[in-house]
Amino acid sequence: MTLVRFISADGSKVQEVEGAPGERLLDIGQNAGLPLEGTCEGQMACSTCHVIVAAEDFAKLPKASEEEEDMLDLASHVTRHSRLSCQIWLTEGLESLTVRIPGGVHNMQGR
Repeated sequence: MTLVRFISADGSKVQEVEGAPGERLLDIGQNAGLPLEGTCEGQMACSTCHVIVAAEDFAKLPKASEEEEDMLDLASHVTRHSRLSCQIWLTEGLESLTVRIPGGVHNMQGR
């Protein structure tokens, strides 16, 4: 199991959730009620599931594809540690992962 820490945009809330290898970060966050919209349902056709991965965890993840980098160009509040949560799959060796919800997120799903 991987301990995933979701930090709110302003840093005031931390929500910890466990995820199993093979689970997608977008699904874990949505199931926990976090504002990860995922308008395209993980088809990498939008950037509404953008998260900022903690610097110490960023290198633990596989490198973003060129398609993902292109989608991140459309997201707001992008940093050098930005990723699309629909493209992050938990793996056996990943013990923990900390991500921040970027500022300016507006969840159209009303969660």
